[in-house]
Amino acid sequence: MKILLLYYYPPCPSGLATQGQLLHKGLEEIGVSVHAAHYESEQEKEWYYRWFRPDAVVGVGHWGHVPHLVLHPQRYGLRPVPWLVADGYLADYQEVLDRLPLILVTSRWVRSVYARDGLTGKNIEVLPVGCDTDCFLPRDRRDPKVAAVREALGVGPDQLMILTVGGDATSKGAQEVMRALARIDGKVPDWKYVCKVWPQARTSEQNAIDLALAAQLGIARNVIYATNITSRDFMPYLLAACDIYAAPSRLEGFGMLQVEANACGKPVLGINAMGLLDTMVHGETAFLAGIAQEICLTETVVGAESGRAGRRVVFQSPRTVDYRANVNDIAKYLMDLMQNAELRTRMGQAGRKRAVENYHYRVVAGRLARTVAGKLGIS
Repeated sequence: MKILLLYYYPPCPSGLATQGQLLHKGLEEIGVSVHAAHYESEQEKEWYYRWFRPDAVVGVGHWGHVPHLVLHPQRYGLRPVPWLVADGYLADYQEVLDRLPLILVTSRWVRSVYARDGLTGKNIEVLPVGCDTDCFLPRDRRDPKVAAVREALGVGPDQLMILTVGGDATSKGAQEVMRALARIDGKVPDWKYVCKVWPQARTSEQNAIDLALAAQLGIARNVIYATNITSRDFMPYLLAACDIYAAPSRLEGFGMLQVEANACGKPVLGINAMGLLDTMVHGETAFLAGIAQEICLTETVVGAESGRAGRRVVFQSPRTVDYRANVNDIAKYLMDLMQNAELRTRMGQAGRKRAVENYHYRVVAGRLARTVAGKLGIS
């Protein structure tokens, strides 16, 4: 089998780029003939089309990337297989996607969003994102590299470290986590809440709002925002440095960081919705807080990704676009985890086992290769 893989290549540390990079690595290691190109690089893609003649063009992205991942290879008579995430609404390309023999999505929730927004779903298969469980693994807090992370962040050796990672922290549920921590402060061991976010204008504005909330709640002394550009080399040690990974996300099509935290032997606090219903097991590898609120829209204005920027869409019925986790649940689960080291260890061990068995990048690459071969009739 010959596969041309389209993603953000060469990869940056973003989620979609990492998703593509791990698939690339996995396909190579299981013996598939594979090459990669940037999904927007028309000249390089055409170069591969002409001499490599791939059996399938697998593209990593979201629905707005359809022109690059689907329409471009079709123009040259090739068979595209998009592997898509969702941003809460599929605004266009329903007919194009429905005609494909195979669409891969990252979770059952993504499949449900696409079905809600116009796809039949008959050609959609769920394929989880891979995890490098050879790098993301349990490490002792006394490991010099792990200890150095905690020291650099200002977390004491005897303090519990709760961690949230994202492009911004709010979308990962940080405000809900802070409200919960304020409720249990003084009833749990000494703690620090670290939010690792990516530096960008939008994030800077949101950080200021989040830190103002922390001050209002009276926990600003315990909240740390780390706004840095970091590589994937650093992330296993950052996750290993925490005691609890908390991300009851407002929108989560898979939950890569949650799986990586489990792979590092850390218990996860999430939300009982969306992609986490596939990746986490409540009470075993994670605690999943209930849904307190669904944010619904009755209309939207479509952006440039649909090719018809500024188009106003009115929904026949309200569409849920993101969620808010129950703060009371978060507070209860945090208290349970913070007061019970044995519980943290047990859940972390269960999470590690599940991550290795289900999400190792070679496991995911094998599933993709079998699915593509079966649906497209490739030997």
